[in-house]
Parts: sequence; C-alpha cells; structure tokens
Amino acid sequence: MARLFLFSTLLLGLASTAAQACGSQAEPCKVPLGDYHAAVPATALPPGEKRPAVLFFHGAGGGGDAVLAADSVLKPFVEAGYVVLGPNGLVMQGSRYGRGWSFLPDAPQQRDELAFAQQVLDDAVTRFDVDRKRVLVGGFSIGASLTWYLACRQSDLGAAYAPLAGNFWRPHPTKCAGPVDILQTHGWRDEVFPLEGRQLGPNHAQGDVFEGLQLWRATDGCKTTRPDAIEVRGPVWQRSWTNCESGRQVSLMLHAGGHEDPPKEWAELARHWFEARLKARPAAN
Repeated sequence: MARLFLFSTLLLGLASTAAQACGSQAEPCKVPLGDYHAAVPATALPPGEKRPAVLFFHGAGGGGDAVLAADSVLKPFVEAGYVVLGPNGLVMQGSRYGRGWSFLPDAPQQRDELAFAQQVLDDAVTRFDVDRKRVLVGGFSIGASLTWYLACRQSDLGAAYAPLAGNFWRPHPTKCAGPVDILQTHGWRDEVFPLEGRQLGPNHAQGDVFEGLQLWRATDGCKTTRPDAIEVRGPVWQRSWTNCESGRQVSLMLHAGGHEDPPKEWAELARHWFEARLKARPAAN
C-alpha cells in the first residue's frame, strides 16, 4: 500500500531535507503560470558551484507536495546532491482525477506547460542554484506523457529525460524538434498504461511505447533498429540504442511490476544513466 500511495500521489514530501526559501511545504514556490515544491540537499553548496536537478511531473490527481515514503524513488537524488523540483498540475476541467497536465497537442490547453516548466527551471536556477545544463526531466504516468511531449517540442528543455510508466498518446507525433537522451522505464505488467497503450473512451487512446521509441531513434539518427546494448541487471532489463549520429542515446528499461510499483533501484539506475550521458558529451555542450 505504501508503494501504491507513493505513485498515485507523486511528488514530493522531501522539502524538510533543508530549509526552503519558499517557506513550508504548504507554501510552494510561485511563478507566473503556477507553483512548485522543492527538496534541496542539506549540505552547503561550495561558493561558485551549482547543483544538478530533477524536474519531475506527478501523475493524475497527484501534486508536487505529496508526501513520499522513506524509501522514495526520488529521495536518492537528494541524497546525491540533486535538487528535486515537483511542479503542481492544474485542476483539469471535466476530469475526475483533479490535478493534471495539458499535454495532448490537439486538446484544449488550460496552460502552456512548456512555458510553465521553463519558468520553474528559471526560478530554481536563481532560488536554489540549479545548474541549468544538468537537469533531468521526468514524470510518472501522465507526467511521463508530458515529459515525452515536452522533449519532442523542445529537446533542450532538459539535459536528458527519464519518463516512468507513460509516453505519447495517439495519434503519435510524426516529428520532434531535435535529438534527446531518453530513458523510458515501464512495467511489464502495467495495465493502467500498457506498453502497447489502450483506448480510453471514444476520444482518447494511449500510445505505443515501441512506436514512440521508433520516433526517438529516427530523431536521434540511430543506425539500427536492433539495440546494440542489452543488459539484465537485478530487477530490470535494459535495451539501448547507442550508435546514433546525434551522439544521443535511446534506452528502454523494463521491470516485472505494474503501473505503480517500479523497482526501488529506479532512482539510482536513472541517476547513473544520466550522469554517464552527461560525461559522454563534448565539453562544449
């Protein structure tokens, strides 16, 4: 039940990790288009240095202030020196879930989520000394869907992307703005957002993860459809396309669980992948 609560209400009860400039957990940091919560490492930052960050979008009905369990998948990021940013979605008109995101390109937009994400990051750079060049963007469920669409719309919003249990919806985009490093994590037994997607009512259908990854491989200029790196590590199976003209990488990490129970190792695996991708880039980037 603790894991179920964790992922059905993501994010972020880590604000007590350090004193927050925005006030208590009940007083989020405000930007013109909305607000967000933040968890900052307790260790002091040496003069002149900046912190890496994770920008993580909650699932349907969640919020940036949801309390996480002690074994939170995001807590390891804070312990490793990252600022974790949890934006708040808007209460969606006509939705039974409450808070959500305007991520479907052809649906009515309650907010420009790209502009909102940019405002959150700009504010965090000033407020929390975030390094804008070391931001990992991720999300859970429809927060993951938002992550896919933001990456497709503006490839350099984050340095890399790590969506969890969500992806594009149908009709899939046919073209994205530019290449990205992306690590898609998905449960083999996910019935809420199956790997192949599913129809939701007469007007909406989740997309196919494999079809979405095909678009990313094309965008990144990956030279083969077959992955050139296949690994089995504990609870996860990872397939990666690394031989890409852009120098970027597409990775799919599967686990045996369902929608709301990814492996507890996810944060560490995602962090190590992200840091490896940063090191692989030319110094000029």
